[in-house]
Amino acid sequence: MVELKAQMAGIVYELLVKEGQQVTAGQTVIIIESMKMEIPFEAEADGTVIKINVAEGDFVNEEDVLITIA
Repeated sequence: MVELKAQMAGIVYELLVKEGQQVTAGQTVIIIESMKMEIPFEAEADGTVIKINVAEGDFVNEEDVLITIA
């Protein structure tokens, strides 16, 4: 299981996947807005999205788990 964690505090700008969806390593799965910049986060491994812990518009802190991929 791979947990994708926020690398900085910000607001969830856009979720690009849904629970149950297949993803590939390097695929952008979520975009966080921080300091007026949009920062894309990519899946670190191939797998299935099993849990999304945030919603668009949520504020996240550094190290918060955003998405879990198995």
